[in-house]
Amino acid sequence: MRIGIDARMMGGGFGIGRYVEQLILSLQKIDNNNQYILFVKKIDNNKFKSKNFKQVEADISWYSWAEQIKLNKIIKREKVDLMHFPHWNIPLFYNGLYIVTIHDLIMFHFPRPEATTLGPIKFWLKDFVHRIVIRNAVKKAKHIITTSEFTKDDINKTLGVSMNKMATIYQAPFTTINNLQFTINNDVVLSKHNIVKPYALYVGSAYPHKNLDSLLKAWKLFLDKYEVDCQLVLVGKESYFYNNIKESDIANRLGNRVIFTGFVDDFDLDLLYKQSKLYIFPSLYEGFGLPPLEAIARGLPVVSSSSSCLPEVLGEGALYFDPNNIENIADTINEGLYNEDIRHQLLINGRTELQKYSSEKMAIDTLEIYKKNCG
Repeated sequence: MRIGIDARMMGGGFGIGRYVEQLILSLQKIDNNNQYILFVKKIDNNKFKSKNFKQVEADISWYSWAEQIKLNKIIKREKVDLMHFPHWNIPLFYNGLYIVTIHDLIMFHFPRPEATTLGPIKFWLKDFVHRIVIRNAVKKAKHIITTSEFTKDDINKTLGVSMNKMATIYQAPFTTINNLQFTINNDVVLSKHNIVKPYALYVGSAYPHKNLDSLLKAWKLFLDKYEVDCQLVLVGKESYFYNNIKESDIANRLGNRVIFTGFVDDFDLDLLYKQSKLYIFPSLYEGFGLPPLEAIARGLPVVSSSSSCLPEVLGEGALYFDPNNIENIADTINEGLYNEDIRHQLLINGRTELQKYSSEKMAIDTLEIYKKNCG
């Protein structure tokens, strides 16, 4: 069986890129029989050494018109038996057999003009086209992989897709650890980012649904109400949305009690996780919620929004708050930072919750989907 995988977003240190990389690396370990054709932006012979994994260059930007036209032709030349698209941006005129992974339906629930740098007319056109593409993707797919039962149910209710056409396959938390250098580099990394006090951590983007404005307001309330001296560290690639947060009135009032690191590499990120006192995840909507799971995997207590899939994914490994209630967020942060009984129990519960997640299991379950839906 010749299985194609759209791997153009592989890596990248976040979201779908993590998912694609994790899946392919795990498939290499468990499957020596099928032939895999990886459509990549740039060929990397160091990462893929298995003989049954072939790379085909497809240096085409995601969500572009070229993607709709050129990618289709590149895939067809390889004559794959089954194509796996890890996201809904599938060429409209692709007629081969395929499965698709749908991570979330954010565009249907947060279709806000402020969630883009485009003007209102361009935003409307972009949103309209994206909705056509995703509806076409789920309609023509042989099968759909979802990353949580929440998303599976959401697709069923929002797009009318039969539950029998979908299967939930969880991701696994990503960790990259170099314990030998951890102690040596710790102070250097903290100093580089002006972290000088005990701190809580958030890792992710600053899109409006991530609810960072509410987090900063809650952090200010927490500091004032409980009279403590801590820093909040926000890790995420610089963007239009992060700049808006950094320039906000609440960020200015917090001063050096909130730190924006910008993008950090995996090694520094691991150190930032490990030295943090608490991980905070205030999101209003997620399809899976990988960052708080990665925090749990590093032995970090987590307080999280109670919205969307997060209670499903984090289970009893997190302490929850109402993401729309600033005071509730502030009080929950205080519990997560200073209630030692709760912190201890969260670490115990977290280890239990992590047993549900494995990159090898994700690959095995995905391979089973390939076998059932080819032909």
